Amino acid sequence: MQIRDAAPGDLSDITRIYADSVLNGVASYELTPPGETEMARRFTAIRDNGYPYLIAEAEDRVLGYAYVSAFRTRPAYRWLVEDSIYLAPDARGRGVGRALLEALIGRCEALGFRQMVAVIGGAHPASIAAHHKAGFVTCGRISGSGYKHGAWLDTVFMQRPLGPGKDTDPDTETYPGTLFMG
Repeated sequence: MQIRDAAPGDLSDITRIYADSVLNGVASYELTPPGETEMARRFTAIRDNGYPYLIAEAEDRVLGYAYVSAFRTRPAYRWLVEDSIYLAPDARGRGVGRALLEALIGRCEALGFRQMVAVIGGAHPASIAAHHKAGFVTCGRISGSGYKHGAWLDTVFMQRPLGPGKDTDPDTETYPGTLFMG
């Protein structure tokens, strides 16, 4: 398996993987899968703001993708990112999600981000376990936050420091990502 930067040529695979998650899973609270045009808009917005967007592939096949984006857009949040990971159905349970998450953590530390948060829809046990293994701690739960597939779903919040985390002041002369520079 190889982890690499996502490219526009990956958008059909990204769209297909996300559609399966929307239709059959609880990681996303969307109910209707967006088309490739909308996924391209989202991809461009994330990449244009300086956030990592990664692909896991093996034998020229996309197994999954992951990215980070702003948790909130207020400037004081600029050191905090939220991760998102989506896997093809046959890639689940094979360590692909954990590999993508570890690669995202490394990229975000190199960019100067200080905290990463996971907002885990459906309180999905495999996602919670992967985040725990990567050093995240549970920091909150919203009970009955979404209704999908005929059931009320909880959302779990998890957090992990990046680099020195909150132990030192950030370099306020530079900003990780470009979202807050405007």
